[in-house]
Amino acid sequence: MHVKVSKTGTFTAHFYLIANLPVLLMIFGYVRVSTSAQSAESQKSLIARYLVEHRWTLDEWIEVEMSSRRTAGQRRLPELLAKVAAGDTVIVSELSRLGRSLREVLGLIEELIHQKRCRLILVKQGLDLDPQNHRDMTHKILLTIFAMLAELERDFVSERTKEGLRSRREQGIVLGKPKGVVQRSMYDADRERILHLHALGVPLAAIVDVHLKYGKYLSLKNYLAKLQRPTLPAA
Repeated sequence: MHVKVSKTGTFTAHFYLIANLPVLLMIFGYVRVSTSAQSAESQKSLIARYLVEHRWTLDEWIEVEMSSRRTAGQRRLPELLAKVAAGDTVIVSELSRLGRSLREVLGLIEELIHQKRCRLILVKQGLDLDPQNHRDMTHKILLTIFAMLAELERDFVSERTKEGLRSRREQGIVLGKPKGVVQRSMYDADRERILHLHALGVPLAAIVDVHLKYGKYLSLKNYLAKLQRPTLPAA
């Protein structure tokens, strides 16, 4: 696999060779503003200038104007990840536009570069992270550093979680669901029907296959066992 670049007119078209067949690559611009007072135009201007300098054309904008406190889904990150494919390019005005925390930024970089195999360009930082570029030692160092930072952040989160759980146990706080509590199940909506059929002696397999038409024998058996388990009286 390699990238072939051919110039047509005033723009550059990119092709990715897969099994010797050229596949047109996509170039995405991701723009996000975190407050109503901010404008997306400054980010678009930086990205547009980069495109002009490199004689590229943008295929699609992924633009959202929303608070940084919103979820990744509301910031349309899943949409971006769903659209990109190996060899595509994502251009962002600056690093901070990718997320609201170091963990989120590193996670997105790792997913775009290492999992999606996309090229990520951060205009303001002057970074061009291309997983297909195996010759540039700077690229290798940067990709390694980002991967190490992402792993380090995951370790920090895991350690903070363990410390929090340990602290709660030391304070005498009982973790987990209370004894005797039946967690929500997909069978809850048909609970009375299931109990009625079971009381009539209908086999569990028939309840699943004939009457409910969903679920499995073992899961229904466990569900009924939990319902019939006696609860401890309150002390």
